[in-house]
Amino acid sequence: MQIITTKAELERSIQACKMKGQTIGLVPTMGALHEGHASLVRRCVSENDVTVVSVFVNPTQFNNKEDLAKYPRSLERDAALLETIGASFVFAPAPEEMYTAKEMNETFTFDFGGLDSMMEGAMRPGHFNGVVQVVSRLFYLVQPDRAYFGEKDYQQLAIIHFMAERSELAGTFGNLQIIGCPIVRESSGLALSSRNERLSAEEKQTALAISKTLFASLEWAKEPNASVQAVQQRVIDTINAVEGLEVEYYQIVDQTSLLPTDTFKHAIGCVTVYCGPVRLIDNIKY
Repeated sequence: MQIITTKAELERSIQACKMKGQTIGLVPTMGALHEGHASLVRRCVSENDVTVVSVFVNPTQFNNKEDLAKYPRSLERDAALLETIGASFVFAPAPEEMYTAKEMNETFTFDFGGLDSMMEGAMRPGHFNGVVQVVSRLFYLVQPDRAYFGEKDYQQLAIIHFMAERSELAGTFGNLQIIGCPIVRESSGLALSSRNERLSAEEKQTALAISKTLFASLEWAKEPNASVQAVQQRVIDTINAVEGLEVEYYQIVDQTSLLPTDTFKHAIGCVTVYCGPVRLIDNIKY
């Protein structure tokens, strides 16, 4: 496995793989890797000749600079894990390698087709602009045949699908396949997240109420005369009743359009909850 820190070196390595006719898979990450990331990489390794994993804490998708500063970084540990599961290349650039000073300080503009108008987009202005900025740049640099993303960041996955398939950028990525992979959870049900590293042992126990409530809502949705609005409010009230948790939003939306829906058919419930100072996200499909 090779660790690459510059765009020029990455492009040379990718060109050599292309000349051999090898298929290339990409797993974009921000590091602090856990078993959820590992599951993406294993699938990528199994479906491609070459696996590229980016490890880059992207500053342009953080609207909270304190959150950026506190985001866990562990490249040495991440690289050791990636080598054991078969990654070919780790791309770990510095921010200055990825962006010019102008790009770092100006908002990247993109037409999201309305997919950014609610949930994370409403709560974190500019977040998805930064996501599209870095992911599109990685697509240009790596030219992958397939790219793998976890479904925990469901709204992000929908936006990346849009970018690769239906946006003005779509034609530049060829026949790129965007592959969404299921949420990986601890045996307790807690969704794996790099942010879990910031939880104390007590907070981690408290956070279990998030997934427990989401799974319970599947049964609530089956009750006679259950409505989307009522289940949505019940989830919010149940989580907020747990000391140490505060719901930022819970919305049940259509899985494709991400628009509010009045039916549980093809719906997904997306939640963001503060557990102490740590912001956690999760979702459940109905």
